[in-house]
Amino acid sequence: MEIILVVDDEKNYLVVLQTLLEGEGYEVLTSDSPIHALELLEACDADLVITDMKMPKMDGIEILERAKKGDPDLPVIMMTAYGTVEKAVEAMKKGAYDYITKPFQNQELMLTIRKALDMRNMLKQNRMLHEELSAKYKFDNIVGKSKPMLKIYELIKKVANSRATVVITGDSGTGKELVARSIHFNSNRQEHPFISVNCTALTETLLESELFGHEKGSFTGAVSMKKGRFELADKGTLFLDEVGEMSMGLQSKVLRVLQEMEFERVGGTVPIKVDVRIVAATNKNLKEEVHKGNFREDLFFRLNVVHINLPPLRERSDDIPLLISHFVKKYALENGKEDIEITANALKTLLNYKWPGNIRELENVVERAVILCNQNQITDSDLPDEIHESRDLEFDIDRFIPLNVKLSEALERIEERMIRRALKQTNNVQAHAADLLGIAKNLFQYKMKKYRIKSSNI
Repeated sequence: MEIILVVDDEKNYLVVLQTLLEGEGYEVLTSDSPIHALELLEACDADLVITDMKMPKMDGIEILERAKKGDPDLPVIMMTAYGTVEKAVEAMKKGAYDYITKPFQNQELMLTIRKALDMRNMLKQNRMLHEELSAKYKFDNIVGKSKPMLKIYELIKKVANSRATVVITGDSGTGKELVARSIHFNSNRQEHPFISVNCTALTETLLESELFGHEKGSFTGAVSMKKGRFELADKGTLFLDEVGEMSMGLQSKVLRVLQEMEFERVGGTVPIKVDVRIVAATNKNLKEEVHKGNFREDLFFRLNVVHINLPPLRERSDDIPLLISHFVKKYALENGKEDIEITANALKTLLNYKWPGNIRELENVVERAVILCNQNQITDSDLPDEIHESRDLEFDIDRFIPLNVKLSEALERIEERMIRRALKQTNNVQAHAADLLGIAKNLFQYKMKKYRIKSSNI
């Protein structure tokens, strides 16, 4: 039940409001003394304050200020018999939700109260969500105790509160976005937005609009003004995922923002100032991309102030048991299962696998096993077939390729099998399968056509 505190030196108004509000299902506290009202505020968790503007010893403005000092999100509705615009404007500037004039209309009052309480609930939910996110992305909640990960934790701690741009590198599925979020939620920007954009998901034109926004009528389909990700991330963090895929033209525009902290929307002429911290991620070697002429050297140096490299899972095998335990608990909870155990044989199979898809692949395999397992026990049979095929490559070659096969034919056989396996691992999502194999999507599709492999998912 929502609690409303009503403060008014006129007791007849207190009686009327208490009767009206209790009839609507609210719990009502009343006081004809401002000092007593402030004591009530400290003692109870009020959801709304309705206070008269003019009272002896202490006016409604002072109650508003002191209430807001204790709880900035607490809505306060002012009542005045005078309806002076000056007082109303002053109250609104100091944080009042709204004001009503005496005598008030019951329906108008109830509507104002409901809107104020809805806003209060929304703010509480947003705050709770932010606290959950902050807790989730604390650096010590990243799973892993291996030496490489301990070094990364220290680096996150050191870099979090700085303004330095960060480049996070590593294979697909190693957790680059998780580290980016950890940097943000451990920084002094954590109260402001963390905005993410995937540079591979959009065409160059759409990505430019997504990053910088656009003005109404700037291109066909621009029916209204739209803020871009840089603008939305003001005072917070912008995460540029797969920044190595960005076109040279967009790279120069991003460089300008990093240098001057301002930009224009597409079709606009007015410079927009922002305060944004950039964290970028890529599975490419940006130094090599610079040498190839695919990435601007000046942007590389601007971004690469701090470099965090995430090792593939095969290089941090000490963390695999911890990750397995973490994902088993996570998906057991999500699927309403308790005390799920993993057999020694199943654990051995998981530990022997090379995990080319890294943490993302491990998580998918464990989620599947939790869903399929019987009697709350994950066994070897709950693991997908490809996990059991983690034999040494030389042994696989001897078994799979006859001795009289030419090298070119052998390589094609291996290539075809790897493509089919990648599609199976990623539920036939071609983009993910290409990512898993570390090749471009268009090359992957060419190989599929070459080997006459069909897949319905793009």
